Amino acid sequence: MMQFTHPLPPFHQNIRPLFSNPTMNQNQVPSSKPSPCLTGLIPTPKALSSSFRDTNCMEQLLVHCANAIETNDVTLAQQILWVLNNIALPDGDSNQRLASSFLRALTVRAAKSGSCKMLEAMMGEESRSHLAIGTHKFSVIELANFVDLTPWHRFGFTAANTAILEACEGFSVIHIVDLSLTHCMQIPSLIDAIASRHEVPPLIKLTVAGDNFRDIPPVLDLSFDELGAKLVNFARSRNVTMEFRVVHSSYTDGFASLIEHLKVQHLVYASEGGASEALVINCHMMLHYIPDETLTHDMDTNSYVYDYGYHSSTLSLRSLFLKELRSLNPTIVVLVDEDADLTSKNLVCRLRSAFNYLWIPYDTMDTFLPRGSKQRQWYEADIFWKIENVIAHEGLQRVERVEPKSMWEQRMRTANFHGVTISEDSVSEVKAMLDEHAAGWGLKKEDEHIVLTWKGHNVVFASAWLPA
Repeated sequence: MMQFTHPLPPFHQNIRPLFSNPTMNQNQVPSSKPSPCLTGLIPTPKALSSSFRDTNCMEQLLVHCANAIETNDVTLAQQILWVLNNIALPDGDSNQRLASSFLRALTVRAAKSGSCKMLEAMMGEESRSHLAIGTHKFSVIELANFVDLTPWHRFGFTAANTAILEACEGFSVIHIVDLSLTHCMQIPSLIDAIASRHEVPPLIKLTVAGDNFRDIPPVLDLSFDELGAKLVNFARSRNVTMEFRVVHSSYTDGFASLIEHLKVQHLVYASEGGASEALVINCHMMLHYIPDETLTHDMDTNSYVYDYGYHSSTLSLRSLFLKELRSLNPTIVVLVDEDADLTSKNLVCRLRSAFNYLWIPYDTMDTFLPRGSKQRQWYEADIFWKIENVIAHEGLQRVERVEPKSMWEQRMRTANFHGVTISEDSVSEVKAMLDEHAAGWGLKKEDEHIVLTWKGHNVVFASAWLPA
């Protein structure tokens, strides 16, 4: 990876104090017990190959590196980067690859933000080229196979489909608004389930939000119109009639255009005396892209504007979206997302939280993808995209703002929704799906909802909601 072209100053002058008596930022939480590396060791080749590769040690090095970059301490940042460059190997074990991704993200932040500008000059051209990791553009078949690799997405698909089928029983029209990061990969299995459940299947209307997610992985190599045509043909092959519509709407304004479109469609459908229609809002790992900046109401323009002061009296854009969603009186809202907190305004807090969550995909990868495989490269590139966005960007460019399950539950209740217990049938379906994957995956219930786990750690939650 990065090879520095300038000689390093004496290492022990700045690095050793970090490990003998680390000074913690007020926003940092010290470890409950010291890592093996935090003993004042001077890094020798032997040290770099053993104790410095301890996961806690690598996290501490990344934290100190982030603090050095933020305080523009070029010398210290350069020294820590040198150590990380030697222990965080991009082709090493899962922990080394995890640290390598955070190392690249920190270097991108240093070069992008203008802090530690000397660092960019210190890196050779070959090293800088390693910072750019392109995400793969998937074909539909590739993406379907990619999603099937782990339960990361399939968990939510399975739980959501069962909840949707139960909520929509008896309706002649099912209108699904699919806010999904995986480009409708959930829908074919839902069509199959509807076709097998009904002699005369209901009409399915499928609405998706436009192309505003085209640069967020996983990236698909065809337009939504082309994807829609394929889905309509697939539904026809299962004797299901489906209508597909793309509404050009952006997460940056809380899908305001989509909400307005749904309101108009509801009024038109009601005025025409339409048949009984179920409105399903399927949110799969997409709502956390809605900015969490708060809004204030501009009386002159009768619109909401961003308020970066984060005053308690202002309204969160995410909360505004859920409030507008509630006004549509949906039949059911399914909310599936990652169970982590990447929203802190403090870089070090975000780094710690991301590091202690995103080890999971790297760890799971070693159970099913061999080193050097194309799929593994694609998978890791997508994870790196997330890490870089969390670490290297600020403001509205930092779109990876995952919130934990508890925060979404609070938001949903505040918006006047109440949780629906995930049924035993759904739990059984999810368990059967998990049996197809590695033994480390598990399922647990928390209140009405269910959570996917890896080696006992929360990964993804699935929840269902009705208007209160």
